[in-house]
Amino acid sequence: MLRVFRVKYATWRELRQVVGRADAVLEVVDARVPDITRSRKVEKLVERLGRSLIIVINKCDLIPKHVAESWRKFFETQGYSAVYISARERLGTRILRSKIRKSTSRKPIVAAIVGYPKVGKSTIINVLKGKHSAPTSPIPGSPGYTTHVRTYRTGKSLYIIDTPGVIPPLGENVLAFLRGKDPESFKDPVKPVVEFLKILVERFPNIVEEVYGVESKEPYRILEEIALKRKWIYKKTKEPIIEEAAKLIMRDWFKEKIVVYSTPDKPLIKLENFRFKFKF
Repeated sequence: MLRVFRVKYATWRELRQVVGRADAVLEVVDARVPDITRSRKVEKLVERLGRSLIIVINKCDLIPKHVAESWRKFFETQGYSAVYISARERLGTRILRSKIRKSTSRKPIVAAIVGYPKVGKSTIINVLKGKHSAPTSPIPGSPGYTTHVRTYRTGKSLYIIDTPGVIPPLGENVLAFLRGKDPESFKDPVKPVVEFLKILVERFPNIVEEVYGVESKEPYRILEEIALKRKWIYKKTKEPIIEEAAKLIMRDWFKEKIVVYSTPDKPLIKLENFRFKFKF
């Protein structure tokens, strides 16, 4: 069974409709930064509509197991059901199915899967269904990127409603970047990537050299060296095109070439530095 709504992104109006149709909601987050890729607005919406919420910490193969476990316990102390999985490696998917079955007494179960772009929603659907059904792509906005709301049957008594993301990640900051905003849609991709590089240099000092072969610890110099290594140079001025280097780093994050992570007691970014609105 397949139903398609012609929308590019799931607006809050469509999201309310999707959650309203569901018995349970799976909020998928990136295991590298669960705190950044969760949506408290979604969680409040699910609570208001009286639906069961399961936080699915996906891509756990990228982080140490004890970190994944610490995030599961962290969310559970906040009153949420949580499970960590790697949909790509098919790890933890049986536990996820069990969590979904226990979340409601209704049969068949309709579960909505929501989350920011590129947290792995479509891969989870493919695993639950047992064959490739939902399109996947590593880069937001590229072919294979979910652009409509769809319903998939993933078993005799389970239907999954897929959405193309919570809402388009807004802003021009590092938070929007890590939440899956299309690299090509940034007016100035350098600024958020510089902030990201500052975090990397402080917390994971060897990661830039490991991934890009660049020894510099100064963010702008890192971008210049990456651009020069790839011969991204303005013809007239011979200056390095650091904007292209910044977008490369964004794409490499989505492709999981950059593996760094938050912990509950030591986040990559202090979210209190950002303002959030929860109006529906």
